[in-house]
Amino acid sequence: MAVLVLWLTLGLIFLIKGADLLVNGASSLAKKFNVSDLAIGLTVVAFGTSAPELVVNVMGAIEGHHEIVFANVIGSNNFNLLVILGITGLITPLIVQSSTVWREIPLSLFAIFLLYLLTNDLWDADAFLLSRLDGALLLILFGGFLFYVYKQLPTDTAADADTPAPLTPLKIWSFILLGLAGLVVGGNLVVTNAIEIANRLGISEKIIGLTIIAAGTSLPELATSVVAAFKKNTDIAVGNIIGSNIFNIFLILGVSSLVKPIQYDPSFNSEMYLLAGGTALLFIGMFTGEKKKLDRWEAAVLLVIFLGYTGYLVAGEL
Repeated sequence: MAVLVLWLTLGLIFLIKGADLLVNGASSLAKKFNVSDLAIGLTVVAFGTSAPELVVNVMGAIEGHHEIVFANVIGSNNFNLLVILGITGLITPLIVQSSTVWREIPLSLFAIFLLYLLTNDLWDADAFLLSRLDGALLLILFGGFLFYVYKQLPTDTAADADTPAPLTPLKIWSFILLGLAGLVVGGNLVVTNAIEIANRLGISEKIIGLTIIAAGTSLPELATSVVAAFKKNTDIAVGNIIGSNIFNIFLILGVSSLVKPIQYDPSFNSEMYLLAGGTALLFIGMFTGEKKKLDRWEAAVLLVIFLGYTGYLVAGEL
C-alpha cells in the first residue's frame, strides 16, 4: 500500500509540475500578443490548470472507469468553488469585474444545469449516459465560450505593469512540451494507482475520485489562485476558478464522452446539487455587502460548506 501511495503522490507531482510548466509557457506566449490578465485567467491559465483533469478523465474513459470520470470533474469543480475560492477569499476579499458577475458565473451555472439534463436523460429514465452526441454538444458550447472570450479582448486589454520579462521562444515551447509530457505521465500514474488503492481498501472509485483525485488535480488551480490573491490580482484568481469549472464541464467531459460514452451513476446528483448551490451562492455573494466582491465571511461560508460535505462523504463510507 505504501508503494501505491508513493506512486500516486509522484503522479500528482508530475501533474502539478506539468501544469505549471504549461501555464508558464502558454501565459508567456499569450503576453506576447498583449492578452489581458482576465482573458489569460479565463483561457490559458484555466486550460493549463484543467489539463490534469483532462488527462485523468481521458485515461479513465478509455479504461472504462466511469465513476472516476464524473467524480474527478464534479469533485474538482466543488473543490475549486468551495475550497480554492474560500481560501483565496480569506487571504484577500475578491473584487471581480462586471463581466464575471453577469456572464461567467451564470454561464458556469448553466453548464451545471445542462450537464444534469444530459446525464439524467430525463426523457429516458433507463439511460443514464453521457453519449458522444452529448459530448459534441458540450464541445460546441466550449467553442462558443472561447469565441465569447475572444470578443471580450478588444474591450479588456489592460496591461500588467508588473509582468516579468517574457520568455524566449525556445523556453516557451520547451515549457509547453515538457508540461504536456509531465501531464501524460502523471495522469497515468494517478489513475492506475488510485484505482488499485480503492480496490485494496474496499471503497468505491466514486469516493476516491471525489476526494483524492479531485483535490490532487485541483492543486494547480489552488496554487495559481493563492499566488494571484497574494499579488492582489483577483481577476486571475476568480477568472481561473470560473474558467476552469466551465472548461471541466464543456471541454473535459465533452472530450471524455467522445472518446467513449460514459455511464452516469445518479448518485452523483447530490454532488451536482452542491455544485449548483455553491455557484448560486457565489453569484448572490456578489450583491451582498460590497457589490462585485466576495467578502472574507462569504469565503468562510464556502469553506464550511465543503468541510461539512466532506464529513458527510466520509461518514457514508464508515
